[in-house]
Amino acid sequence: MSSSGVSAFRARILHFTDVPNPLTGAGIEYFPDGVLLVEQGRVKAIGNAEDMAQQGFDLMQCRHFPDHLLMPGFIDSHIHYPQTSVIASYGEQLLDWLNNFTFPTELQFSDPEFAAVAAQAFLKFLLQNGTTSAMVYTTVFAQSTQAFFAAAEKMNLRMIAGKVMMDRNAPAGLLDTPETSDADCRKLIETWHCTKRMQYALTPRFAPTSSPEQLAVTGKLYRDYPGLYLQTHLSENKQEIAWIKSLYPNARDYLDVYDHYGLLGPRSVFGHGIHLSDDEVARLAQTQSGIAFCPTSNLFLGSGLLDMARLEGAGVPVSLATDVGGGTSFSQLRTLAEAYKVLQLQGQNLHPLKGFYMATLGNARALQLDNCIGNFAQGKEADFILINLGATPLQAMRQASAKELQEELFALMTLGDEHNIARTYIMGKLVFRRADNAKGELVWLD
Repeated sequence: MSSSGVSAFRARILHFTDVPNPLTGAGIEYFPDGVLLVEQGRVKAIGNAEDMAQQGFDLMQCRHFPDHLLMPGFIDSHIHYPQTSVIASYGEQLLDWLNNFTFPTELQFSDPEFAAVAAQAFLKFLLQNGTTSAMVYTTVFAQSTQAFFAAAEKMNLRMIAGKVMMDRNAPAGLLDTPETSDADCRKLIETWHCTKRMQYALTPRFAPTSSPEQLAVTGKLYRDYPGLYLQTHLSENKQEIAWIKSLYPNARDYLDVYDHYGLLGPRSVFGHGIHLSDDEVARLAQTQSGIAFCPTSNLFLGSGLLDMARLEGAGVPVSLATDVGGGTSFSQLRTLAEAYKVLQLQGQNLHPLKGFYMATLGNARALQLDNCIGNFAQGKEADFILINLGATPLQAMRQASAKELQEELFALMTLGDEHNIARTYIMGKLVFRRADNAKGELVWLD
C-alpha cells in the first residue's frame, strides 16, 4: 500500500470492454506489462507500465507479478451451494439424481449451524477457483439463505442468492407452502436485497416442484420488489419436459409455464435451456431472459448439448455456469474446456477470447452487474485474480511454445483448473493465495 492509499499491481493484464473481435482486437484490452491501481476497493486506473512511468508514476510502488496474468474475477451464473458434498455422485440422470442424492443432502440444511459451515466452505471453494461473484441456489430452509448471505457479507463478496421455493413433488421435509414461501422471501428480501454487495433472486427450483399457486406468489413478489432477480431451471432433460406437459397441460410449452406467471425478463436466468422449441427461443429473446450454459453438468447427467449459436443468433443472453453439484468442478477454466467440446460436437467453436469474456464481462452483463464488476473500467469494484499460466509441468511446457495471447489462453482454458489461480482479491484486498511450493498449500487471509 502506498502512502497515498492507492494499491498498485503490475503484471500482464487482460480484460474486456465489449464482446471481443479476435480479428480486429475490438473489445479486448491487453497490457503485456500493465499496472492496475486500486483505491478504496475500486479501480482507479489501468495502463501500460511504461506509459504510467513516463507520466510520473513510481513503478516501485507496485506489487510485481511479471509471470502472472491479472484478470477480473470469474463470475458464475448458476450454482447450488448445498450440493457441494454430492458433486461427483455416480450414475444417474436429472430426476433420479435429485431424488437419490440432492434431496437427502438438502435436508441437513434445516440445521442453521450446518448451513453456516457449509456456506463458508462453499465460498472458499469459489474463491480458490477464482470465482468472485455468483448467482446461487440455497435450499428451501430460510435459515440456509440467511447463513449464505451472512457468510458472503462477512467476506465482502458480491453475490446473488435466494431461498428455494418448492411445495410439491419432493420429500415432505423439504416442502414449503405458497404462504410460507411468500413470508420467508419477503423477510429475506427486506433484510438482504441491496444490502452491501448482496442481491436477492426468487428461486422456484423448477416448475415440477412448484404448484401453480406458488408460481403465482413468485410472480407477485417479482412485481412487488423492483430490481429482484429470478433463477430457475428450464428444459434440461427430456423426461423433465414430458413431466411438465402432464403437470401443466394447458401450457403451450415449458417456458410458457413461467411466462404465464410473469417470471420472464432481463433479470431472469434459466439454467440449461437445452431442448427448446423455436417459439421458446423467440420468447426468451423478446423478453431478454437469459440461459445459463452448464456444460459439465449437461455432460455428466447426460442431459444433452446446448446449441449456443442458435440462442445467440436469436438474441438470447447466454452466460457460463458450473452448476455444482450436477456440474463437476467449481473451476470456470474446466467449465470452458467442456463448453468448447460441447460446441465442437455441434460444429460450433468457442474462441478463447470469447470464453474468457463470458467468464467475466459477459456474465456480468448477463446478470445486469456490468455497472459494478466484470472489467477494470474506472470506478468498478476491484475483484480480480492472478493466474499462473504454467501451474503444472505440462502447462509450463505448452505455454513455452505459445506464440500469441490467444494461444496461451486456449491452452489455459483447455488444461487449466483451480491450481492456476495463484491469488484472489476482493475489493482490492487479498483474500486467498496459493503457496508457491510443491504442495500448493492454500493460504487464507482474514
